[in-house]
Amino acid sequence: MSTIVSRLDVTQIFCEVDDFCSSWEKLWQQAPQLPSMTGERRSASRMHISEVMTIAIAFHGSGYRTFKEFYTLQVLPGWRGAFPNLVSYTRFVELMPWCLMLLCCFLHRRRGEITGISFIDSTPIEVCHKCRAHAHKVFKGLVKWGKNSVGWHFGFKLHLIINDQGELLAFKLTPANVDDREPVPDMTKDLIGKLFGDRGYISQKLFEQLYERGLQLVTKSKKNMKNRLVKLIDKILLRKRAVIESVNDHLKNLCQIEHSRHRSVFNFLVNLMAGLAAYTYLPKKPSLDIYPKHLPALPPAVF
Repeated sequence: MSTIVSRLDVTQIFCEVDDFCSSWEKLWQQAPQLPSMTGERRSASRMHISEVMTIAIAFHGSGYRTFKEFYTLQVLPGWRGAFPNLVSYTRFVELMPWCLMLLCCFLHRRRGEITGISFIDSTPIEVCHKCRAHAHKVFKGLVKWGKNSVGWHFGFKLHLIINDQGELLAFKLTPANVDDREPVPDMTKDLIGKLFGDRGYISQKLFEQLYERGLQLVTKSKKNMKNRLVKLIDKILLRKRAVIESVNDHLKNLCQIEHSRHRSVFNFLVNLMAGLAAYTYLPKKPSLDIYPKHLPALPPAVF
């Protein structure tokens, strides 16, 4: 088996996932898991939960467009030596929802470092084509219509916060019609410094709420707003806010967190969590090189 699958080191992922699962094993065997109902027995399999999580994460860095192709063409023929207890594709899909809770906890541990410079944005996660929205049943009651600068979309909205190195700090999934400003207080509880966003986050109430916690919200002004003094470094960083747009592009096109083939809510969430986890393992992430390197023309006070 090749330990490098396109962009990810599978050996590193498995070692970290297996160590994490070992530390949580006793707890998650006693506590209810998702999906879980009263009187329901936990799914048993010869595959360990860490193996399921590793393969689910590895898919999002493999370059395959569908998980079925990845599992049947890459995993079953080539990875049996590393994973001797592999099951059929159908059985593996049945096992994926059982790793959702641990995958969420593992992703929480993969958060980046708080550097004092953060960027926030949201991106739509469409669950089907707009023309088929009226007949969509998988996410009935969970998704809504939303609109952004591109147009209307039917599905969810993924809210992201990253640092200047492109590392994930917080995320939240909401219906597409939720205002961008609504989840900000919950997502920024542990953040300090400055938070840069687009004009959709302009709110005096939100600014004061965050400022009391030591976090300054910086946005561009609207055309009908009065001019205000902005520090030079804040102007520079506002122009660099496109870095989070690049992160959204990586998540959708490289890690493939968005597609319209979902047949289960739980498998949709596993796909999303595994895609975000795979992004944290990318060797090169969109980032900013903003720190001074002994340049005499730039006074230290600017930074």
